[in-house]
Amino acid sequence: MKSALLGEGSSAPVQRGLATSASSAPTLAKPPSGFARPTSGGWVPSARQWGLILLFHLCLAGAHAAPKLAVTATVGMVADLVSSVGGERVQVESLMGPGVDPHLYKATASDVNKLQRAQVIFYVGLLLEGKMQDLFNRMARTKRHVYAVTEGVPEDLLLEPPEFEGHYDPHVWFDVPLWSRCVEVVVKGLSEADPAGREFYAARGEETRRRLAGLHDWVVKRIAEVPDGRRVLVTSHDAFNYFGRAYGFKVVALQGISTVNEASAADMVKLVDFIKEHRVPAVFVESSVPPNTIQRISKDAGVKIGGELFSDAMGTPGQMENGYDLGTYEGMIRHNVNTVVNALK
Repeated sequence: MKSALLGEGSSAPVQRGLATSASSAPTLAKPPSGFARPTSGGWVPSARQWGLILLFHLCLAGAHAAPKLAVTATVGMVADLVSSVGGERVQVESLMGPGVDPHLYKATASDVNKLQRAQVIFYVGLLLEGKMQDLFNRMARTKRHVYAVTEGVPEDLLLEPPEFEGHYDPHVWFDVPLWSRCVEVVVKGLSEADPAGREFYAARGEETRRRLAGLHDWVVKRIAEVPDGRRVLVTSHDAFNYFGRAYGFKVVALQGISTVNEASAADMVKLVDFIKEHRVPAVFVESSVPPNTIQRISKDAGVKIGGELFSDAMGTPGQMENGYDLGTYEGMIRHNVNTVVNALK
Protein backbone atom coordinates (compact mmCIF):
# COMPACT_ATOMS: atom_id res chain seq x y z
CA MET A 1 0.00 0.00 0.00
CA LYS A 2 2.82 2.34 0.91
CA SER A 3 4.57 1.36 -2.30
CA ALA A 4 1.46 2.12 -4.34
CA LEU A 5 1.06 5.47 -2.62
CA LEU A 6 4.64 6.28 -3.38
CA GLY A 7 4.10 5.30 -6.97
CA GLU A 8 1.00 7.40 -7.34
CA GLY A 9 1.44 10.42 -5.07
CA SER A 10 5.07 10.64 -4.04
CA SER A 11 7.21 13.46 -5.49
CA ALA A 12 10.26 11.25 -5.92
CA PRO A 13 9.20 9.72 -9.26
CA VAL A 14 8.23 13.16 -10.52
CA GLN A 15 11.63 14.55 -9.66
CA ARG A 16 13.31 11.68 -11.45
CA GLY A 17 11.13 12.35 -14.47
CA LEU A 18 12.08 16.00 -14.55
CA ALA A 19 15.73 15.17 -14.26
CA THR A 20 15.46 12.69 -17.09
CA SER A 21 13.62 15.24 -19.29
CA ALA A 22 16.25 17.92 -18.67
CA SER A 23 19.15 15.64 -19.45
CA SER A 24 17.58 14.44 -22.69
CA ALA A 25 16.77 17.98 -24.06
CA PRO A 26 18.75 18.89 -27.24
CA THR A 27 21.60 21.44 -26.77
CA LEU A 28 22.48 24.12 -29.31
CA ALA A 29 25.87 23.67 -30.93
CA LYS A 30 28.39 26.38 -30.18
CA PRO A 31 28.94 28.47 -33.34
CA PRO A 32 32.40 29.07 -34.73
CA SER A 33 34.23 31.96 -33.17
CA GLY A 34 33.34 35.34 -34.66
CA PHE A 35 30.01 34.33 -36.19
CA ALA A 36 27.24 34.86 -33.62
CA ARG A 37 26.47 35.36 -29.98
CA PRO A 38 23.58 33.88 -27.94
CA THR A 39 20.93 36.08 -26.34
CA SER A 40 17.69 35.36 -24.52
CA GLY A 41 15.93 35.63 -27.84
CA GLY A 42 18.26 33.40 -29.87
CA TRP A 43 21.43 33.86 -31.86
CA VAL A 44 22.39 37.37 -33.00
CA PRO A 45 24.63 37.81 -36.11
CA SER A 46 28.13 39.00 -35.40
CA ALA A 47 29.91 41.87 -37.15
CA ARG A 48 31.42 39.37 -39.55
CA GLN A 49 28.02 37.97 -40.48
CA TRP A 50 26.58 41.46 -40.96
CA GLY A 51 29.47 42.17 -43.35
CA LEU A 52 28.67 39.06 -45.37
CA ILE A 53 24.99 39.99 -45.47
CA LEU A 54 25.84 43.49 -46.68
CA LEU A 55 28.18 42.12 -49.34
CA PHE A 56 25.45 39.78 -50.56
CA HIS A 57 22.98 42.64 -50.98
CA LEU A 58 25.56 44.81 -52.72
CA CYS A 59 26.19 42.01 -55.19
CA LEU A 60 22.46 41.77 -55.85
CA ALA A 61 22.29 45.50 -56.40
CA GLY A 62 25.23 45.36 -58.80
CA ALA A 63 23.59 42.56 -60.74
CA HIS A 64 20.57 44.77 -61.34
CA ALA A 65 22.55 48.00 -62.02
CA ALA A 66 22.22 49.52 -65.46
CA PRO A 67 25.09 48.52 -67.77
CA LYS A 68 27.56 51.25 -68.66
CA LEU A 69 27.48 52.84 -72.09
CA ALA A 70 30.24 51.31 -74.24
CA VAL A 71 32.27 54.08 -75.88
CA THR A 72 35.28 53.79 -78.18
CA ALA A 73 37.55 56.76 -78.87
CA THR A 74 40.48 57.01 -81.23
CA VAL A 75 43.13 58.98 -79.35
CA GLY A 76 43.74 59.47 -75.65
CA MET A 77 42.75 63.14 -75.62
CA VAL A 78 39.27 62.28 -76.87
CA ALA A 79 38.95 59.31 -74.50
CA ASP A 80 39.89 61.56 -71.58
CA LEU A 81 37.29 64.14 -72.58
CA VAL A 82 34.57 61.48 -72.88
CA SER A 83 35.50 60.01 -69.48
CA SER A 84 35.31 63.46 -67.92
CA VAL A 85 31.81 64.05 -69.26
CA GLY A 86 30.51 60.49 -69.00
CA GLY A 87 31.74 59.65 -65.51
CA GLU A 88 30.45 56.39 -64.05
CA ARG A 89 27.79 55.98 -66.74
CA VAL A 90 30.33 55.15 -69.47
CA GLN A 91 33.04 52.60 -70.18
CA VAL A 92 35.60 54.22 -72.48
CA GLU A 93 38.15 52.38 -74.60
CA SER A 94 40.88 54.11 -76.62
CA LEU A 95 42.30 52.63 -79.81
CA MET A 96 45.65 54.45 -79.76
CA GLY A 97 47.85 54.45 -76.70
CA PRO A 98 50.91 56.46 -75.63
CA GLY A 99 53.45 57.23 -78.34
CA VAL A 100 51.16 56.29 -81.24
CA ASP A 101 51.07 58.59 -84.29
CA PRO A 102 47.45 58.87 -85.50
CA HIS A 103 48.56 60.27 -88.87
CA LEU A 104 50.14 56.92 -89.74
CA TYR A 105 47.84 54.63 -87.78
CA LYS A 106 46.05 51.83 -89.60
CA ALA A 107 43.05 50.15 -88.00
CA THR A 108 43.56 46.49 -87.16
CA ALA A 109 40.91 43.78 -87.25
CA SER A 110 40.72 44.08 -83.47
CA ASP A 111 40.09 47.83 -83.78
CA VAL A 112 37.25 47.25 -86.22
CA ASN A 113 35.67 44.76 -83.80
CA LYS A 114 35.92 47.29 -80.96
CA LEU A 115 34.29 49.95 -83.11
CA GLN A 116 31.51 47.61 -84.16
CA ARG A 117 30.78 46.64 -80.54
CA ALA A 118 30.78 50.24 -79.35
CA GLN A 119 27.48 51.99 -78.72
CA VAL A 120 29.11 55.38 -79.30
CA ILE A 121 32.27 56.37 -81.21
CA PHE A 122 34.18 59.61 -80.84
CA TYR A 123 37.16 60.75 -82.90
CA VAL A 124 38.98 64.04 -83.51
CA GLY A 125 38.18 64.53 -87.17
CA LEU A 126 39.74 67.07 -89.56
CA LEU A 127 41.66 64.11 -91.03
CA LEU A 128 43.79 63.54 -87.93
CA GLU A 129 42.90 59.84 -88.18
CA GLY A 130 43.30 60.09 -91.97
CA LYS A 131 43.48 56.39 -92.75
CA MET A 132 40.38 55.67 -90.64
CA GLN A 133 38.14 58.46 -91.92
CA ASP A 134 36.42 56.27 -94.53
CA LEU A 135 35.62 53.70 -91.85
CA PHE A 136 33.97 56.33 -89.66
CA ASN A 137 31.96 57.62 -92.63
CA ARG A 138 30.66 54.13 -93.39
CA MET A 139 29.71 53.54 -89.76
CA ALA A 140 27.92 56.89 -89.58
CA ARG A 141 25.78 55.87 -92.56
CA THR A 142 24.54 52.84 -90.63
CA LYS A 143 22.98 55.25 -88.11
CA ARG A 144 25.51 54.50 -85.43
CA HIS A 145 26.35 57.18 -82.91
CA VAL A 146 29.59 58.39 -84.51
CA TYR A 147 30.90 61.87 -83.74
CA ALA A 148 33.93 64.00 -84.64
CA VAL A 149 34.50 66.16 -81.56
CA THR A 150 35.86 69.01 -83.67
CA GLU A 151 32.35 69.51 -85.05
CA GLY A 152 31.95 71.76 -82.01
CA VAL A 153 34.66 74.18 -83.22
CA PRO A 154 33.48 77.00 -85.53
CA GLU A 155 35.27 77.00 -88.89
CA ASP A 156 36.46 80.57 -88.45
CA LEU A 157 38.50 79.44 -85.44
CA LEU A 158 40.22 76.61 -87.30
CA LEU A 159 43.66 77.06 -88.81
CA GLU A 160 44.26 76.22 -92.47
CA PRO A 161 48.02 76.28 -93.13
CA PRO A 162 49.06 76.69 -96.79
CA GLU A 163 51.08 73.46 -96.75
CA PHE A 164 47.98 71.46 -95.91
CA GLU A 165 45.97 72.60 -98.91
CA GLY A 166 42.23 72.37 -98.52
CA HIS A 167 42.33 70.91 -95.00
CA TYR A 168 42.27 72.30 -91.50
CA ASP A 169 44.88 71.72 -88.82
CA PRO A 170 43.39 69.02 -86.52
CA HIS A 171 45.55 69.65 -83.42
CA VAL A 172 42.94 71.82 -81.69
CA TRP A 173 43.56 70.36 -78.21
CA PHE A 174 46.62 72.56 -77.68
CA ASP A 175 44.38 75.62 -77.44
CA VAL A 176 42.59 74.80 -74.18
CA PRO A 177 39.53 77.08 -74.70
CA LEU A 178 39.16 75.69 -78.22
CA TRP A 179 39.28 72.13 -76.90
CA SER A 180 36.62 73.08 -74.37
CA ARG A 181 34.25 73.72 -77.29
CA CYS A 182 34.41 70.01 -78.09
CA VAL A 183 32.63 69.22 -74.81
CA GLU A 184 29.32 70.13 -76.44
CA VAL A 185 29.67 67.35 -79.01
CA VAL A 186 30.49 64.79 -76.32
CA VAL A 187 27.47 65.81 -74.22
CA LYS A 188 25.26 65.60 -77.31
CA GLY A 189 26.56 62.19 -78.39
CA LEU A 190 26.27 60.56 -74.97
CA SER A 191 22.81 62.04 -74.41
CA GLU A 192 21.53 60.74 -77.74
CA ALA A 193 22.82 57.25 -76.99
CA ASP A 194 21.69 57.34 -73.35
CA PRO A 195 18.71 59.70 -73.00
CA ALA A 196 18.20 58.72 -69.34
CA GLY A 197 21.54 60.31 -68.51
CA ARG A 198 20.95 63.59 -70.37
CA GLU A 199 20.90 65.80 -67.27
CA PHE A 200 23.87 63.95 -65.80
CA TYR A 201 25.97 64.52 -68.93
CA ALA A 202 24.95 68.17 -69.15
CA ALA A 203 26.02 68.81 -65.56
CA ARG A 204 29.34 67.03 -65.98
CA GLY A 205 29.90 68.88 -69.24
CA GLU A 206 29.61 72.20 -67.41
CA GLU A 207 32.01 71.00 -64.74
CA THR A 208 34.48 69.90 -67.41
CA ARG A 209 34.33 73.35 -69.03
CA ARG A 210 35.02 75.01 -65.67
CA ARG A 211 37.99 72.75 -65.08
CA LEU A 212 39.40 73.49 -68.53
CA ALA A 213 38.96 77.22 -67.94
CA GLY A 214 41.05 76.87 -64.80
CA LEU A 215 43.71 74.97 -66.74
CA HIS A 216 43.83 77.72 -69.36
CA ASP A 217 44.33 80.35 -66.66
CA TRP A 218 47.24 78.34 -65.28
CA VAL A 219 48.83 78.06 -68.75
CA VAL A 220 48.59 81.82 -69.31
CA LYS A 221 50.27 82.57 -65.98
CA ARG A 222 53.02 80.02 -66.54
CA ILE A 223 53.74 81.19 -70.09
CA ALA A 224 54.15 84.74 -68.80
CA GLU A 225 57.51 83.63 -67.38
CA VAL A 226 58.95 83.40 -70.91
CA PRO A 227 60.03 86.76 -72.42
CA ASP A 228 58.34 87.62 -75.72
CA GLY A 229 61.62 87.50 -77.62
CA ARG A 230 62.27 83.90 -76.56
CA ARG A 231 58.85 82.52 -77.46
CA VAL A 232 59.98 80.40 -80.41
CA LEU A 233 58.94 76.75 -80.36
CA VAL A 234 60.91 74.42 -82.64
CA THR A 235 59.50 70.89 -82.87
CA SER A 236 59.37 67.82 -85.09
CA HIS A 237 56.09 68.57 -86.87
CA ASP A 238 53.42 71.26 -86.96
CA ALA A 239 51.30 70.03 -84.08
CA PHE A 240 51.58 73.22 -82.03
CA ASN A 241 50.11 75.93 -84.27
CA TYR A 242 47.02 76.32 -82.08
CA PHE A 243 49.25 76.48 -79.02
CA GLY A 244 51.30 79.20 -80.67
CA ARG A 245 48.26 81.26 -81.61
CA ALA A 246 46.64 80.93 -78.18
CA TYR A 247 49.72 81.64 -76.08
CA GLY A 248 51.89 83.89 -78.23
CA PHE A 249 54.57 81.58 -79.66
CA LYS A 250 56.12 81.44 -83.09
CA VAL A 251 56.04 77.77 -84.04
CA VAL A 252 58.58 76.35 -86.46
CA ALA A 253 58.52 72.66 -87.34
CA LEU A 254 60.68 70.38 -89.41
CA GLN A 255 57.71 68.53 -90.89
CA GLY A 256 54.25 69.75 -91.79
CA ILE A 257 50.97 69.07 -90.00
CA SER A 258 51.08 65.41 -90.98
CA THR A 259 54.06 63.14 -90.34
CA VAL A 260 53.45 61.15 -93.51
CA ASN A 261 56.21 62.90 -95.46
CA GLU A 262 59.74 62.93 -94.07
CA ALA A 263 61.80 66.10 -93.96
CA SER A 264 64.37 66.59 -96.71
CA ALA A 265 68.03 67.54 -96.23
CA ALA A 266 67.18 71.02 -97.52
CA ASP A 267 64.47 71.36 -94.86
CA MET A 268 66.96 70.45 -92.16
CA VAL A 269 69.53 72.99 -93.37
CA LYS A 270 66.87 75.68 -93.51
CA LEU A 271 65.78 74.97 -89.94
CA VAL A 272 69.37 75.00 -88.64
CA ASP A 273 69.90 78.40 -90.25
CA PHE A 274 66.70 79.72 -88.67
CA ILE A 275 67.74 78.54 -85.19
CA LYS A 276 71.14 80.19 -85.48
CA GLU A 277 69.77 83.42 -86.90
CA HIS A 278 67.12 83.84 -84.19
CA ARG A 279 69.31 82.45 -81.40
CA VAL A 280 66.70 79.91 -80.37
CA PRO A 281 67.88 78.46 -77.02
CA ALA A 282 66.32 75.00 -77.32
CA VAL A 283 64.46 72.60 -79.60
CA PHE A 284 62.01 69.88 -78.64
CA VAL A 285 61.39 66.26 -79.58
CA GLU A 286 57.91 64.70 -79.57
CA SER A 287 56.73 61.51 -77.93
CA SER A 288 54.95 60.20 -81.04
CA VAL A 289 57.62 61.16 -83.62
CA PRO A 290 61.07 59.56 -83.94
CA PRO A 291 63.61 61.93 -82.35
CA ASN A 292 66.58 61.34 -84.67
CA THR A 293 65.97 64.34 -86.98
CA ILE A 294 65.54 66.84 -84.16
CA GLN A 295 68.59 65.39 -82.44
CA ARG A 296 70.53 66.02 -85.64
CA ILE A 297 69.14 69.57 -85.83
CA SER A 298 70.16 70.17 -82.22
CA LYS A 299 73.71 69.04 -82.90
CA ASP A 300 74.12 71.01 -86.15
CA ALA A 301 72.63 74.21 -84.67
CA GLY A 302 74.55 73.89 -81.41
CA VAL A 303 71.49 74.13 -79.15
CA LYS A 304 70.14 71.90 -76.41
CA ILE A 305 67.11 69.65 -76.59
CA GLY A 306 64.70 71.25 -74.17
CA GLY A 307 62.76 68.06 -73.52
CA GLU A 308 60.10 65.79 -74.92
CA LEU A 309 56.63 67.13 -75.68
CA PHE A 310 53.41 65.19 -76.03
CA SER A 311 51.88 66.03 -79.40
CA ASP A 312 49.51 63.50 -80.96
CA ALA A 313 49.36 61.19 -77.94
CA MET A 314 49.27 61.60 -74.17
CA GLY A 315 51.58 59.93 -71.68
CA THR A 316 51.22 56.60 -69.92
CA PRO A 317 48.17 56.45 -67.61
CA GLY A 318 49.24 56.41 -63.99
CA GLN A 319 52.66 57.94 -64.66
CA MET A 320 52.80 60.84 -62.22
CA GLU A 321 54.80 64.06 -62.60
CA ASN A 322 54.62 66.88 -60.05
CA GLY A 323 51.31 65.54 -58.78
CA TYR A 324 49.51 65.12 -62.10
CA ASP A 325 48.89 62.08 -64.29
CA LEU A 326 50.66 62.22 -67.66
CA GLY A 327 48.02 59.88 -69.05
CA THR A 328 45.37 62.62 -68.82
CA TYR A 329 44.73 65.70 -70.93
CA GLU A 330 45.48 68.02 -68.04
CA GLY A 331 48.70 66.16 -67.29
CA MET A 332 49.69 66.37 -70.96
CA ILE A 333 49.16 70.13 -71.09
CA ARG A 334 50.90 70.81 -67.79
CA HIS A 335 53.90 68.69 -68.77
CA ASN A 336 54.28 70.44 -72.13
CA VAL A 337 53.94 73.93 -70.70
CA ASN A 338 56.40 73.28 -67.88
CA THR A 339 58.89 71.72 -70.31
CA VAL A 340 58.67 74.66 -72.72
CA VAL A 341 58.84 77.35 -70.02
CA ASN A 342 61.76 75.74 -68.19
CA ALA A 343 63.77 75.45 -71.41
CA LEU A 344 63.06 78.89 -72.87
CA LYS A 345 62.67 81.33 -69.97
